[in-house]
This record gives sequence, C-alpha cells and structure tokens, in this order.
Amino acid sequence: MSPMARTAPVPAATDPAIIRNFCIIAHIDHGKSTLADRMLQSTGVVQARDMKAQYLDRMDIERERGITIKSQAVRMPWEVDGVSYALNMIDTPGHVDFTYEVSRSLAACEGAILLVDAAQGIEAQTLANLYLAMENNLTIIPVLNKIDLPAAQPEKYAAELANLIGGDPEDVLRVSGKTGVGVEALLDKIVRDLPAPEGDPDAPARAMIFDSVYDTYRGVVTYVRVVDGMLHPRERIQMMSTRASHELLEIGVSSPEPTPSKGLGVGEVGYLITGVKDVRQSKVGDTVTNLAKPAAKSLPGYADAKPMVFSGLYPLDGADYPVLRDALEKLMLNDAALVYEPETSAALGFGFRVGFLGLLHLEITRERLEREYNLDLISTAPNVEYEVTLEDKKVVRVTNPSEYPTGKIAEVREPMVSATILAPNEFVGAIMELCQSRRGVMNGMDYLSEDRVEIRYRLPLAEIVFDFFDILKSKTRGYGSLDWKADGEQVADLVKVDIMLQGEQVDAFSAITHRDKAYAYGVMMTGKLRELIPRQQFEVPIQAAIGSRIIARESIRAIRKDVLAKCYGGDISRKRKLLEKQKEGKKRMKMVGTVEVPQEAFIAALTTDESKDKAKKK
Repeated sequence: MSPMARTAPVPAATDPAIIRNFCIIAHIDHGKSTLADRMLQSTGVVQARDMKAQYLDRMDIERERGITIKSQAVRMPWEVDGVSYALNMIDTPGHVDFTYEVSRSLAACEGAILLVDAAQGIEAQTLANLYLAMENNLTIIPVLNKIDLPAAQPEKYAAELANLIGGDPEDVLRVSGKTGVGVEALLDKIVRDLPAPEGDPDAPARAMIFDSVYDTYRGVVTYVRVVDGMLHPRERIQMMSTRASHELLEIGVSSPEPTPSKGLGVGEVGYLITGVKDVRQSKVGDTVTNLAKPAAKSLPGYADAKPMVFSGLYPLDGADYPVLRDALEKLMLNDAALVYEPETSAALGFGFRVGFLGLLHLEITRERLEREYNLDLISTAPNVEYEVTLEDKKVVRVTNPSEYPTGKIAEVREPMVSATILAPNEFVGAIMELCQSRRGVMNGMDYLSEDRVEIRYRLPLAEIVFDFFDILKSKTRGYGSLDWKADGEQVADLVKVDIMLQGEQVDAFSAITHRDKAYAYGVMMTGKLRELIPRQQFEVPIQAAIGSRIIARESIRAIRKDVLAKCYGGDISRKRKLLEKQKEGKKRMKMVGTVEVPQEAFIAALTTDESKDKAKKK
C-alpha cells in the first residue's frame, strides 16, 4: 500500500483517544532527524518536492554540523484499521549539553522511541535519555536504526537493547531512516502501543509551555501541551507563575508549518501567539490557563536548567554592548538554559557573564550571536561555580576569578559530576588512566555485553569541561561516549592564579585552578603573553602569582636604541657616560611607563586553539 493511502487530513481539536504524543530520544548521530524526515514523508505532511534532509532542523548551524539543538514539534496524520490518528512527534537533541531540551520534550509526551544505531550500539547518552524517560513513566518503543549499513549488527544490538529495557530481541523494531524500511511498521506500533493522553475536558484549561521561540514579525510563539480543558482563539489567557494575561491572537498546530485551528483540546500539542514582544512573559515550564475561569493549581513544571560553565562575553567594539544585550535577551527565549548578568573588566570593558550547560552550548551560543546579530565577540576562559567559605564563616559563590575573595579562606567547594563512559573493553586501561589524571574516583564498572563496558566515575566538573571529551575520543579511537550529570560538591585545594604585568594584575587572565596544576597554568600563560605583547622601551616582567608568592616569570626585553652609533672611536669614558645616561632614562621610564596590552593579544590568549583554527578558516 502506498504511503498516501495510509494518510488522512489532520483532524481538528479532537477526541484524545485518537491522539498519540511521542518523542525520539537517542545518542548524538544515531539518525533521529533522518528518521523524522522519513516519518514526515510516510505520513504525507511534507510533499516530495518540498522535502530536504533534516527538515525539522531550522537553524543553519544545525544543518552545517548535522546536530539537533532545538526540539521541534510536528503533527502527522496516520490511518490504522480505518481510523485516522493524530501523531504529535517531538524530535529531540542528542548531545549531553542539551539534555534539558530532552527533559522538556518528555514532559509533553506519553511515549518515547528509543533509537539505537545498529552499527554502534548503545552509547552513554542513550542510557541517560532512557533513564529520563523511565523517570517520566513513558512507554518505551525500542528501535534499531541504520540497518542498511554494511557494518550493522542488528541481532547483537537487539539482544543488548532487550537486555537493557527488559523484553525479547524480536520486539525490537528494525528500521532504516535513510531508505524508509520499517518506518510504516513503526508508525503502526506507535498507534497500537502508546497510551492516549488523559485529562479532564470539562475542567478549567491547563496547558504546559514546553518551548517558545521569538519571531521578529509575530513576537513570542509559545509551544504548549494541553492537559485539561480547552483553549480557543480570541479568549484571554493567563500565565500562572507571572500572572500576566494576554489575548490569544492565534492558536494552531505545526504540521509541520504553522496551521491555525479552532482550538486545542486535551492531549493536543500546538502553538499560541499572543503578540507579546517581551521575552520574559512566556516562561518555559509555566502553566497557561483561561483568565475568566482559571485553574486552581498549576501543573508540576520541570526543574530549571542549572548552568554548569560560566564565561564572559565581550563585544570587540564597545559600541556593540547594547546590541549584545538585546541579542542575549532574545536568545534567552529560544534557549531556556541561558543565564546572564552584566559585568565589567578593566581590560575588556563592558560585557556579560553568561552561564552555559557545557562547552558545546557555549560554542553554539557564541556562534549564533555572531551570525544572527552580526557581532564580533571575545569569550573569556570557561569557569565553573565555586563555593568559598571564609574564616568568619561567610559564604561566597564565585563564577569569575575576579570575584574570588582576598581574605583568609577556610575551604573551597567545587562542583562534581557523575560521569558514565561507554567503550569497547580494550580501552578500559586508557580511560581509567585519563580519569585518574583528572582527579576522578571510580564508582563502578559493568559489562553490557562481552565486549562493551560501562565505567562510572565521580569527577570535578572543572576537569572535564574543557578538553576531556576530545581526549577521551582520541584515546578510544572514537568509540568512547560520555554522559554526565551534576553530583553535588566537594572540598578541594583550589587557588587563584593571578597574572601580573609590571606588578599590576590583569583580571582577564586570572584563573581558579587546583594547586597541583597552578604552576603549569602560570608557566603556560606567562609564556603565551611574552610572545603576544609587543616589546616596550623598557623591560616588562610578566609574573604568575598565588597570593603574594610568584610561581612563574617571563620578561619582555626592552627595545634598545643604539646610543653609541654616533661615536667613531674616542675615549671609552664618553661611551660609558652615554650608556649610563640611557640606563637612567630606562629606569625612570619603567617607573612611570604603563604597558598597553593590544586587543589582539587578549583574543589570542583567551581563545582555545580550536577557535583560532576556525577564525583562520574564515
């Protein structure tokens, strides 16, 4: 039967019994977006002439990198046994940094497709997303993707998947997102196995906001999942946490382009447009209700995403500061995990301290700001948040080395993470060596199959946030995968390393690091700056210090004018007199002279090698 024969028009606001809400969860690069493309084609909501790869990935960065950053909701029709069903699918990201997007999507669903690459098997993020789905009591449909690959081992990984979630390997569906094999059977299974949404159609309206985006022309577009009651166009609604009320200008479903409807009922997923331009009035996790007949209790939202990594973002041109402020405000709506506050640096001027979920999140955010708002930015070295207790029992939260207190410190607590690493068993030694060099403590090790092992470590967040994943990939020849989640704090021997130019502290180069690694950081930074800062008329010392103790030093040699050039022979005392005069001048200059660090030196010292390579390619 051709795909078109199985499809039907998307029903209007309808009986919950014919609605199925599900999301696709998987590790990065296991084919979620490709499978979503085939589903859109099979259900006929996207015509062949309009089809393009990664149809639901709307951002240029997503398409270029081949990753999903934003969850996308879409409604599809599918007919089984003569009944037309409405399937609401949410395509989710796979990278550990965007787990918060996955958690929001799960809150709006009754079921999840657990997708595993038939050539790579279960990976760390697969497990993490599976546990998230189980916590939300979702029905899990296990699926093996990419069965058309020559390296695929469906029998082996079906047994692994069945063993993980309980069940028979025969129950694991085999599909190919690329060729479309098995996609129709999967759609049938979704209709038959997933429960219909439950809710009271006569109760006051309650809908949960699971995502929102900013549209230049229409203002804030809010994506909701209706739990109770019904929402209609032109009625006044209220956000239960902010108490803000608006008129509903348009209500509808994404199919996959926005399609206005006459209302949304129990279990439906759709969008609301109120014409509001203020991004703070549509909070993700909030409950929408009817202003005339409000609900008494809001829906249990999900926890706010907690930023793990902090970095300063400064515009290269100080005049761009207001543009950066507006850009961050708009981006904050599209990205609920973004947190920022203004800060100033003596070296870099006005900017913002921004909280991110991880290094990829930082990189993507910076790239979006530069592309979408035409900004040139400097980002300072990433930091995590520390808790510093002074001797007088006062507690200070530090996200930036310049905030580090100068008084006597009783203890410093650093954030810890519980990391799960999956890899072939031949790499166990290399992984353990890497984790121990990063101050890790082993929590356990399990064999998922005879040749795949799961290793659990407790590590300081500061040790894994910078280059840990890259090193893990190279040590495991690309087979290792990492997932982590916050796991409390612990006391650590941390110190602040200050970089001083001619005795004056440069706050932009300071860092908080473990005492064992402080010397290496000091040597690296002083060496880097010696090459980057141009020579002056006098000698400039570059020092790294912990408190008042100098741990590393480099000197920028003075530019020396040849004052003896005009002496053709003559008495040595004349030459000596000229050299002494020059020496006195240099001494005086050193006392009054200041060292200007050029902007290029800041950019070069604060960028990682990877960012530099990218800049060169541009």
